[in-house]
Amino acid sequence: MGAHHDGEGTNFAVFSAHATKMDLCLFSGDGLTETARISLPERTGDIWHGHVAGLSPGTVYGYRAHGAYDPERGHRFNANKLLLDPYTRLLKGQFTDHPATLGYEARAATEDLSFDPRDSAPHVAKSVVHDPALFPTGVARPGTAWEDTLIYEAHVKGLTQQNPGIPAPLRGTYEGLATEPMLEHLHRLGVSAIELMPVHAFLDDGFLLKRGLTNFWGYNTVGFFTPEPRYFGPRGLAGFRDMVRRFHTAGIEVILDVVYNHTAEGDQRGPTLSFRGLDNASYYRLLQGRPRYYVNDTGTGNTVNVAHPNVMRLVLDSLRFWVECMGVDGFRFDLATTLGREQSGFAPGGGFFDALRQDPVLAGVKLIAEPWDLGPGGYRLGEFPPEFAEWNDAYRDTVRRFWKGEAHSAQELGARLLGSAGEFDRAGRRAWSSVNFLAAHDGFTLADVTAYTQRHNAANLENNQDGHHSNHSDNCGVEGPTTDPAILARRRRRQRNMLATLFLSQGTPMLLAGDEMGNSQSGNNNAYCQDSPIAWVDWDADHSGLKGFVAHLSAFRRAHPALRQSRFLHGGVRPADGLRDVEWVDFAGTALNWRDPGLSSLCVLYRCSAEAPLAADREDSVFVIFNRAAEPAPVVLPVPPEGWKWMVGLDTTADIQEPKLITGTHVDVESEAVMALFLVDTGPPS
Repeated sequence: MGAHHDGEGTNFAVFSAHATKMDLCLFSGDGLTETARISLPERTGDIWHGHVAGLSPGTVYGYRAHGAYDPERGHRFNANKLLLDPYTRLLKGQFTDHPATLGYEARAATEDLSFDPRDSAPHVAKSVVHDPALFPTGVARPGTAWEDTLIYEAHVKGLTQQNPGIPAPLRGTYEGLATEPMLEHLHRLGVSAIELMPVHAFLDDGFLLKRGLTNFWGYNTVGFFTPEPRYFGPRGLAGFRDMVRRFHTAGIEVILDVVYNHTAEGDQRGPTLSFRGLDNASYYRLLQGRPRYYVNDTGTGNTVNVAHPNVMRLVLDSLRFWVECMGVDGFRFDLATTLGREQSGFAPGGGFFDALRQDPVLAGVKLIAEPWDLGPGGYRLGEFPPEFAEWNDAYRDTVRRFWKGEAHSAQELGARLLGSAGEFDRAGRRAWSSVNFLAAHDGFTLADVTAYTQRHNAANLENNQDGHHSNHSDNCGVEGPTTDPAILARRRRRQRNMLATLFLSQGTPMLLAGDEMGNSQSGNNNAYCQDSPIAWVDWDADHSGLKGFVAHLSAFRRAHPALRQSRFLHGGVRPADGLRDVEWVDFAGTALNWRDPGLSSLCVLYRCSAEAPLAADREDSVFVIFNRAAEPAPVVLPVPPEGWKWMVGLDTTADIQEPKLITGTHVDVESEAVMALFLVDTGPPS
């Protein structure tokens, strides 16, 4: 599929089940002038194809699909609209928000039922025949085990634009992401995988352009094989592969946030750019009995029909391309419930998931689901196949609620600390299936969770009506910026407590870029349209040593296998020593009263799982103390084995994290604090 040069010419192949003719349109090198129009001579099944002798890499082209323009039956063919090849790997020119890109006359009384005869070619990007040498296959990968993974979610431009250590020409580019200052920063944090927000070619929504804004996040895909050109640096397309190669050399995996649930063409009022014009009734899910309109399970206007075999092939081919040719190590599937929804509803064993899991290329990469969409029964946390990890928003909300001081939140926190086994411990799934996070691109940053009770999205020009209504945030006494030292200290302590909770939980931790340095978006919890300092990471934000603290948390987690187990802990008795793999106690060392609605202080003792193989390290034990109360308190420590003592390895109230040996039977914990201790072998008593 797509356009492929074979040395003698180029073969073109494109899918359409309902077209009556398919024209290949060739353009001058600058993409401005159509120089030839050739009807593809062959049709094999629903694939239109043909070989054009003498065409070389760099040839600019597009398609015009002929067929019925009958929106009431779901068909929107309009040969006046130049269409992007869904398989193109390169783009020439740009898409513009021009009425000629619409398949209908915008001013007509019948709106999308009308037909627009204008040529859209001057206003759209074109496809380009690629040089096969640009996309070699075969990449050596870090292959980090899930239980050793720390994910860092980042935006290509947002992370690098204000980093003073990156050369100015590389800021905001793929190449800038993998410069030495960035690699040093990620290494210090112990990051093992960087998860990039969408880098598939995408469009800026027309309504945003009219407001003078852009689609900064990029969840508006138009090309599933094409790296977004706005992030190209001096080396252009090659810069993406350079970035991946440098990350791999540094031992860091690259995960892409991919959007296969909808496209940039929107609903029936949107432009005709590619899929809609090639075969609207195949590429999209249309309302049953009303095919003029689109199923909108994504909230973006349309829903890709992944259940169609040729559309599924497109998605799988795209995923393989990014793995084999671009070197990426995994994918986070935006609104993944959409990809598993079939006629009967969401199906964990549905066609797309089955195809993905059996694929010899894709079965070996990291797969992460965003387990919800806006469709019926769209929230599916814990219901994806065993090969998937899932974003756990319940973890985020619980940790925020606990440190905010809400009743009953301690009970929920207990479940989240153990990897949310209630949701994930089934069908052989592992504890790493829960991707735990405190903040993500969508919502408040961690700093803003502690500084704002209300969202402040006025800059989005939507009357502050957009974004999440319920953030479980708390401004600690003053909304927004303050100079009050007591409030600032409380905010810093709460951020440290929440970060410590993240790194001391079973599951896969994910850190939002900038949270390790107190980055704020000024209370904007929906910065999707803010290509500005609002959404760019402020590298000067850390005034309290937070980066060093996060680096210590990460190192502490790496040092203790009891904190990053692949198996769930259920309090099972370990055969080797008769001890339980997890124990809960109060500060007096007695059984925890889980029925107390105001429970605010608890302790958990992690040991390696009773279900772990005999070869596992069974000696590691970590005792974690959570004190949300306003008063300090003594905590009775579990009796250590003979020859062992407890060592304090983490204290969120300490400016300097230095190990401290405990010689007595208890330890004092400060108010609003987290402390973690571990057992050390001190030898036989003298």
